[in-house]
Amino acid sequence: MARQLDEQIAGRFPVGQRLRVLDVGMGQGTQALRLARAGHQVTGVEQDSTMISVARRSLAAEPEGIRGRVRIVESDGRDTGVHFLPGSFDVVLCHGVLMYVEEPDALLAGLARMLAPGGLLSLLVRNADALAMRPGLAGDWAGTLTAFDTTTYTNRLGLDVRADGLDTLTGTLAGIGAPLHAWYGVRVFTDTAADDAAVPDDVDALLAAEERAGRTDPYRRVAALLHLCGVRG
Repeated sequence: MARQLDEQIAGRFPVGQRLRVLDVGMGQGTQALRLARAGHQVTGVEQDSTMISVARRSLAAEPEGIRGRVRIVESDGRDTGVHFLPGSFDVVLCHGVLMYVEEPDALLAGLARMLAPGGLLSLLVRNADALAMRPGLAGDWAGTLTAFDTTTYTNRLGLDVRADGLDTLTGTLAGIGAPLHAWYGVRVFTDTAADDAAVPDDVDALLAAEERAGRTDPYRRVAALLHLCGVRG
């Protein structure tokens, strides 16, 4: 997904431009730190105190110049309007968050308002159109049949959460003034891998295969996750 995001940033902004990035639901700060290392000014929003502690420890290990480019705000992602003025950011990330939000439209509209004209909105969501793939590949036929008729699922943390369909989100993005510009699949071939699986020796080939599949039909349509990129008009 990082490669996909970098591709969209490179295609939209001049080389070397230091972007204002908002990472809503930053988690442990993986993307925030990566973008700060690339020279961008990053504001991370997170409400989970454990994740904030992990992010702060990671940030503390970075050189001073990188630490100075990251700001962490402890808040709910639905409160962006309380903390920031409209149009304050060039790029807004919301990765792995929508599945925990029962009614995501208001959150998405708020994120779009944070974007400057021409700004990039990057979403990572669970693919509602492919929920039967994981149980099917695992041989869980009862779970597979159930997954055909629902947009909810139990994630690896044991939480009952929600998935989003490409068509629905395409309509939502158009309605909030950040229409879909590009989309990718994420975890086409590797969704059944265990969280603690060892990194394979041929990881470069694996990543190349995932990247190719993530931009190619019909493979991207059955990916576990969808990476959608909208652009503010």
